[in-house]
Amino acid sequence: MLNARIDALQPGRTALFLDVDGTLLDLSASPAAVVVPQGLVECIADIERALGGALALISGRTFEDLDRLFCPLRLRASAVHGAEIRYDPQTPVIVDPAAAVLPSRLWRSLNASLTGFPGVFAEDKRFSFAVHYRAAPNCGADLREVVRRLVAAEAIPDVEIVDSRLAFEIKGRGFDKGSAINRFLPRSPFVGRTPIFVADDGTDEPGFAAVIQGHGAAYSVSQARPGVRGVFSEPSMVRDWLARSAAQMARA
Repeated sequence: MLNARIDALQPGRTALFLDVDGTLLDLSASPAAVVVPQGLVECIADIERALGGALALISGRTFEDLDRLFCPLRLRASAVHGAEIRYDPQTPVIVDPAAAVLPSRLWRSLNASLTGFPGVFAEDKRFSFAVHYRAAPNCGADLREVVRRLVAAEAIPDVEIVDSRLAFEIKGRGFDKGSAINRFLPRSPFVGRTPIFVADDGTDEPGFAAVIQGHGAAYSVSQARPGVRGVFSEPSMVRDWLARSAAQMARA
């Protein structure tokens, strides 16, 4: 259930931003194991069309993953927590000037440091390294301390550790999901519209702040986050809301 009334999607007036994992899709044992529910791709396509294209995915995943998951759709999107952006389905991906590829020595050191944590693994997304502990949920505090010490020892400038759901993201400080949303908002077809962002974890909080600053509304999944107007209990509730929204806009 949603513990507050969510703003209706309005063609010509709403700009919709959606996180993927934990928001549109249920979390699984690994990012590769997630399942795209039947009908979701068609629903997203219907909403994008009704909103005149003012829909974008704001994800920590890579563009390769996003295009595979939502095939045959090629959506406006930001990937790797704002490091990359695609303003239009027909245009190339652009790298944020503030995003830098993380050094290979950090990747090697990270993997070596994880050998003492069975079930934990790292994911290389070039501009960020994700450390997943979904298979070992009780090791979060110890794991974070190991990752913190590793990043400090490597002494790489402007690198931060951001908490996600059963994961940590090691990334540069110059980009995030909020900066990605702010890059979309002045551009057609998003310009002049009220932004809505639905997402689920700590990496999404800059995005929540961006839409609130833009006089829009933020909604979280699973738990309350700073500034959100309401909370969906789980991704299936987000999908149900999107399906209802698509049907309502089709009847309008």
